[in-house]
Amino acid sequence: MKDRIFLAGATGAIGRRLLPLLLDAGYEVTGMTRSQAKALAFRGRVSRMVVADVFDADAVMRALDSARPDIVIHQLTDLSALAGSPTTAIARNARIRLEGTRNLVNAALAVGTRRIIAQSISWAYGPGALPHAESDPLDVHAPEPRSITVGGINALENAVLHSPPLLGTILRYGQLYGPGTGVDAPRGASPLHVDAAAYAALLAVQHEAHGIYNIAELNADVLTDKARCTLGWRDDMRLPEDVVTDIAV
Repeated sequence: MKDRIFLAGATGAIGRRLLPLLLDAGYEVTGMTRSQAKALAFRGRVSRMVVADVFDADAVMRALDSARPDIVIHQLTDLSALAGSPTTAIARNARIRLEGTRNLVNAALAVGTRRIIAQSISWAYGPGALPHAESDPLDVHAPEPRSITVGGINALENAVLHSPPLLGTILRYGQLYGPGTGVDAPRGASPLHVDAAAYAALLAVQHEAHGIYNIAELNADVLTDKARCTLGWRDDMRLPEDVVTDIAV
């Protein structure tokens, strides 16, 4: 019997690309979104969709208690304010990574979830020789506003990796581009197509992966050998055209 999966952020940029991959692979998926409108738009495309605010610990607990997932996948971000107010977007994402992750982890522990896979970023490393491997330290002593982002990432990763008996996996994604991201072409020092990001999460599920993985196109800033060798991941992975058409929203 396939694992039951709870996908937090199911209607986000990565979530909506990951969702059909999980369903096609035969998993029973409960998706979570904070938007009632998005939940209605995705009705029929997921085993079950729940509406909950990740900052509402009781609502998150009820959602996971109902779903009883074997695996939680945390793909939550809040980029809605990025275009108008980057400072606000940075603060919102840091809060999701700190408070939201804590609520997901606590609920997962309470209902007996075995594994949690979470989205992180590949540009939070501290100063040092390039390219960075997963064992390199994060830039926890950075000045503001970078410290807000790195502090949120550090809290997320610690909660996911150090909450036994949960087995934790961290996917340190590069700078996303592609459908739903608002960016059409590769950007940043370690770019990553949103479809390749989604496939990394699917492969992490399938390979029972744990620990930290850099997920990005080949670049001079971060090493991605671990994901390529251990997960069989490639940066040219893309969703089939018929799936792309079906999930267009």
